[in-house]
Amino acid sequence: MKTAIVYYSKHHGNTKKLLDAIAKVYDVMLVDVVQQADVDLTGYDRIGLASGIYYTSFAKQVLSFATERLPENADVFYIYTHGAPKGNFLKSIREIVTKKHCREIGEYHCQGYDTFGPFKLVGGIAKGHPTEAEINGAVEFYGNLGLHQ
Repeated sequence: MKTAIVYYSKHHGNTKKLLDAIAKVYDVMLVDVVQQADVDLTGYDRIGLASGIYYTSFAKQVLSFATERLPENADVFYIYTHGAPKGNFLKSIREIVTKKHCREIGEYHCQGYDTFGPFKLVGGIAKGHPTEAEINGAVEFYGNLGLHQ
């Protein structure tokens, strides 16, 4: 099964740590939306959308990419890291995926060290995340995606 994971991971590389671990075990194409903004995803069986969470939403770069380049009727999964322990983090990306008539096949998320915005003033939150167990959880999640289709 041909899979691409489109991502944005900037400040501490939390999300990229998850994706790198997945890519070590599985044959996936990682697409950095900043460096590969014009990639054609037609022909991929599954497309992952991955991001750190910025002000309760996926990065605007991933949102823009999905709006412009996500193929219609694709199988989509989400991987994301967040500093805050909970929130409605998928709302904006789900709106785009729904408009594209894509099928959601799963999501994986965990906390990630966060010094964005006001968290910088207190030295950040979710220090030490993602943990090795959380990284391994992302690999396990990806490995199980085919089982749920």
